[in-house]
Amino acid sequence: MYKLRAREKRGKTVTDIFKSAHSFSFAQYFDPFNMGFSDLRAINDNIIAPFGNLGEQTIANMEIITVILDGALQYKFLTGKTKLLTDGQVQLTSTGSGVTFSSFNPSPVNNTHLLEIWILPSKKNFTPSFQVKNFMHERRLNRINLIVSGSGKDGSLKIRQDAEIFQSILDADKTVYFPIPENRKLWLQVAKGAIEVNSNILEAGDGMSVVNETGEIEINGVESSSNFLIFSLRNLRI
Repeated sequence: MYKLRAREKRGKTVTDIFKSAHSFSFAQYFDPFNMGFSDLRAINDNIIAPFGNLGEQTIANMEIITVILDGALQYKFLTGKTKLLTDGQVQLTSTGSGVTFSSFNPSPVNNTHLLEIWILPSKKNFTPSFQVKNFMHERRLNRINLIVSGSGKDGSLKIRQDAEIFQSILDADKTVYFPIPENRKLWLQVAKGAIEVNSNILEAGDGMSVVNETGEIEINGVESSSNFLIFSLRNLRI
């Protein structure tokens, strides 16, 4: 079964410096029919204004993946460690027993656009860890590239869960295929541009679940440089 989660159905958080669209229930947005998908708990499509500071927060027992789409994001941890993320970089923060950090857009003129992804870990209260990797444009262009996995295979970031995240940047009129794994749930999320999935047009912000299907997914580029993610997750009921 293929089920569309349309971009306009997402929840919203809007402030003077921050706009976020939530594919699943998050913060003050609550939708009992969209609490998550398998171990996936959040896909937040965030835009941060120039010099926007999101303040300090403490998070425990969550795997947080940050995918930078445009601009940059400066992280500062309570330990004093800082990290600047830029376009093409992916960060994995395994919060474990708890991590306190702040983040802000360091640019005086440009917005920062990113996806903030939350996945439940397989264990709780482990020692926090932090990973960053730059995935070259060529690795993602017109191909599906593994960026996060439970094993860390193929140079991916290693997550504490049986989950995989793939990313692709697909040009118009190009086609890629994704084999549907046995006994898994899939989620597709379009970050930028537009793609066609089995005769369905998905635009930026649209998501689609794939459950109890076999074979492969055919994905065609509709707009140039369309950026999308595929999540392969455990076959849980949620």
